[in-house]
Amino acid sequence: MRKIKKVFVAGSGTMGMSIAQAFADKGYEVIVYDISEVSIKNGKKLLGLNQGALIKNGKYTQEYSDKVVDRISFTNRLELAKDTDFVTESVVEKLEIKHDFWKKISSIVDKDVLLTTNTSGISITAIAEAVKGPERFVGMHWFNPPHIIPLIEVINGDKTDNKNTEAVYQLSKDIGKKPIIVKKDVPGFIANRVQFTVLRELLSLVEYDVVSLEDADNVMKYGLGIRYACLGPFEIADMGGIDTFRNISDYLFTDLADDKDGSLLFRSLVDQGRLGVKSGAGIYDYEKGKAEHLIKERDEKYMKVCESLMY
Repeated sequence: MRKIKKVFVAGSGTMGMSIAQAFADKGYEVIVYDISEVSIKNGKKLLGLNQGALIKNGKYTQEYSDKVVDRISFTNRLELAKDTDFVTESVVEKLEIKHDFWKKISSIVDKDVLLTTNTSGISITAIAEAVKGPERFVGMHWFNPPHIIPLIEVINGDKTDNKNTEAVYQLSKDIGKKPIIVKKDVPGFIANRVQFTVLRELLSLVEYDVVSLEDADNVMKYGLGIRYACLGPFEIADMGGIDTFRNISDYLFTDLADDKDGSLLFRSLVDQGRLGVKSGAGIYDYEKGKAEHLIKERDEKYMKVCESLMY
């Protein structure tokens, strides 16, 4: 496997830009690619905001931040990938767009260049159908914001060579992340399956008027979220007693939500154009400036939690 020095990141949005920053932070030279000059301009702005937050919270000095930024360049020319050693993609979550990108890029880069996609749930095997050399194609699912959250899911496609999976896993560790290997290409991988299992149950409890939306969020923020930040579910089961957890599962599993049709609440919100932060309103309202404040507050809290867990 070739030594990785230069990284090619496709997509200058929230995920791609922060992924580029995570690599640059560890000394890699990074090229950020996007077809849109407007997107590149917005990506540069996001980079500045991320760096400012890190400086404000004492993670970076201004001098160190300048060095990180200097390692990142921008382009709308796909052919510049030719001289890079590693490609990771965060373009629009549509299979046809990803196919178009990978068909082109896998023919441009050398045959020993590792190729990864940051898809949140599209089949790695399906994306790999457009890849020249699918054995070197690996899922590398980061979590927002990627420059802060430690977890990366490293996912096997049906044609992925295990040595390449291991190489991506090791690279993830080298840049200070906490990777896991997803052995089989299942829909949603691991984290999203768990996330949507929790979400489905809470949506059901809200819709049956068992709990309010605000209190459902508080259950996670002030109870389960703290526990799961420190111990995994199986460790918690050991702490509580397997016999106790077995007895609870015997009667509770049959009563848990198993809705197959999606959420009525989500459907209604989408119909109203309430799409969340990006539209100014979702489950909650985000008047002018509130969303920006919430994101800054989120990132500050994430940094504090990660620092306590990782160091």
